[in-house]
Amino acid sequence: MKDSIILVDEKAMKRALTRIAHEIIEKNKGVKNLVIIGIKTRGVPLARRIAENIEKFEGEKIPVDVLDITYYRDDLEKKTEQPRVNNALKVEVKDKTVVLVDDVIYTGRTCRAAMNAVMEYGRPQKVQLAVMVDRGHRELPIRPDFVGKNLPTSKDEIVHVLTTDIDGKDEVVLTKQ
Repeated sequence: MKDSIILVDEKAMKRALTRIAHEIIEKNKGVKNLVIIGIKTRGVPLARRIAENIEKFEGEKIPVDVLDITYYRDDLEKKTEQPRVNNALKVEVKDKTVVLVDDVIYTGRTCRAAMNAVMEYGRPQKVQLAVMVDRGHRELPIRPDFVGKNLPTSKDEIVHVLTTDIDGKDEVVLTKQ
């Protein structure tokens, strides 16, 4: 990316995802009734990697699903006032501990829309949020439970989380608008 600064390289990203997996296990005292849901687009490969790490550590496969939310972010043109959710979850969420995974948390609106979508499929026992990057600037009172990296930013900066699955490399980069 032109005029970008690499803030997190591949090794640091791998360490962060490993740490998040350990934190999820610790906070939930194991993996009983755990479901991981990746928020499309880059939350999905991150969710899968966290689930793979948990399986390595605990020897138990964790259900992973994809939540497709058409939303606006700080780096996209606003098309609607509220995020639109287009999804059909395949995993059971009723009475489960649901860990939503996203790449970046900024205003909190994407997470709010994701929580609303999950609630339409049943009432989880609890919902937790894991993000690779927390860049601040919240507009809603939403705080992630698990954070790979806190990166305070200005509103004219954009944080991109790149994943090998989508972008051909793992890193977090910062660009100016």
